[in-house]
Amino acid sequence: MPPPARDPRRAAAAPASPEAARDPASREQRLYGLNACLAAFARRPEALRKVYLSEARIGALRTVLAWCVQRRIGYRVVETGDLDRLAASRHHEGVCFDLLRPEPLALAALLDAQPPAPQASLLLWLDGVGNPHNLGALLRSAAHFGAGGVIVPAQAGLDVSGAAARVAEGAAEVVPLVQADDAQHALRELHARGYVLAATVPRDGSPLYATTLPRRLVLVLGAEGEGMSEAMIGSADLRLTIPGSGAIESLNVAASVAVLLGEYWRQAHA
Repeated sequence: MPPPARDPRRAAAAPASPEAARDPASREQRLYGLNACLAAFARRPEALRKVYLSEARIGALRTVLAWCVQRRIGYRVVETGDLDRLAASRHHEGVCFDLLRPEPLALAALLDAQPPAPQASLLLWLDGVGNPHNLGALLRSAAHFGAGGVIVPAQAGLDVSGAAARVAEGAAEVVPLVQADDAQHALRELHARGYVLAATVPRDGSPLYATTLPRRLVLVLGAEGEGMSEAMIGSADLRLTIPGSGAIESLNVAASVAVLLGEYWRQAHA
């Protein structure tokens, strides 16, 4: 596609503040990182509202800039320091997008999109996980191993931030994150649809590699420090432990997800 018809240095509205872009109540979200931004544009180009990029990224974003020209969407080539401020991070990889947030997905819609019982289906439930880098990493693993979605309690307030989307490298556009307003109702609905809930615990669970994993499975993972709640462990049908040397108590949540999903994939595709 030919380059934009106008100088990108002259083509943007004033940047919104990083605080406004990170406000969960805002209709817009700020994403940064090349793969995260390109994945969002590929999935929902109509959501794009503003583009900020370094001069070095003009070639990689040629198609995006042409889209902006055609639809009179503001874009601007800026210095690295400006991108640092816009993204509130130095890990922007030379690009930052403002987009309309996708419409929230209801739990029922997520479940309707999964293969019906008794077909195999894999979901994640996060109980207290809050670190955006861990969220991004586990979304990336979930996309790689074909998990259908991630469920979080609404009261946790967990959302895909710019930092999480960057670490996810595009996976945040592939694996939906759903907030469950009523955790107990959500658990009942999952059971009604044939899912087995497996709480992942650091000790005294069934050894992962010696356990035949249910085909319809919800892997429940707890917070990095406190672990999951006793109520959540009590609601689980199965407890799983990842065997190891014992030199440390456990893996962090993102590493645990990769190991668990890898074993589920191995069993499902053996």
